Amino acid sequence: MSMLVTLTPAGLYCSVGDFHIDPAQPVPRAVITHAHGDHAHRGMGHYWAAAPSKGLMKARIGRDAPLTLLDYGQRITLGKATVSLHPAGHVLGSAQVRIEVDDEVWVVSGDYKRCPDPSCAPFEVVRCDTFVTEATFAQPIYRWDAPALVMQQVFDWWQQCKADGKAAVLFCYALGKAQRVLAELTRFTDETVLLHSAMTPLVKAYRDAGVRLLPTEAVGSPPKGTRFAGRLILAPPGARGTPWMRRFAPYETGFASGWMQTREGRHQRGFALSDHADWPSLIRTIEETGARRVLAMHGDSGALISHLRERGIDAATLQQTA
Repeated sequence: MSMLVTLTPAGLYCSVGDFHIDPAQPVPRAVITHAHGDHAHRGMGHYWAAAPSKGLMKARIGRDAPLTLLDYGQRITLGKATVSLHPAGHVLGSAQVRIEVDDEVWVVSGDYKRCPDPSCAPFEVVRCDTFVTEATFAQPIYRWDAPALVMQQVFDWWQQCKADGKAAVLFCYALGKAQRVLAELTRFTDETVLLHSAMTPLVKAYRDAGVRLLPTEAVGSPPKGTRFAGRLILAPPGARGTPWMRRFAPYETGFASGWMQTREGRHQRGFALSDHADWPSLIRTIEETGARRVLAMHGDSGALISHLRERGIDAATLQQTA
């Protein structure tokens, strides 16, 4: 099998199509899997991304950036490659990149998850010869509980804080996790949630895309003496320990992240809610793609590679080329 995609200093590169995937350096043509800051960067000559990510992409790369939006499954030709985007289930508008050249098919997964999420389209299995998979949580210890169970725990914690006369400050990533929490909580309540200002434009992008979320208000600069007891506040992890937090006292804090399943995460009020595939999901996904070769990136892939090789799959870590 050929190497349709290689890892270069600028990022993943398909020489046959002369385009990069999620490049970190300015390049002429960039196919973007999703709008997180480590995948979508400013300064590219032209961008291609999935249509549901429109609002998020414009917020990330600038409203006037040259952007072509593709429906999921829509095929285009770049160089000698046929390219299409397919749902990855990671965040709103996240996509896998399918590349076909001379009847050989590669799929670059981007970041993905397999569990239900009301805030984005579910993962679509795409059959391929070579599957480039993320490996963020590629260890057997990572096995997620059902999201409904985790969100019940979040809601119960919030209600206990309310009963104790405290605010509940939940740290979560501004793009993807915050909106997922707001969508998941609609099954429990219709109460208004307060947001850190970093989250408000991203929440609006989800609403504009038609995702049902709890009502929200920006925290802003409330009048002195404003009480927050019983309120749920969503804030990015960077707000921890800052003067911004003082206004909520008395309060308790929690953190929604897959990393809460680690030993370090258990030392704080943590809710293991991840937007990445856990170990069983990684294995199941690879099997369902039918890929004869698997290349892993983004994380410690040693255990995954060993496991796949034991099962007779040609597996390796995707290594950077010059």
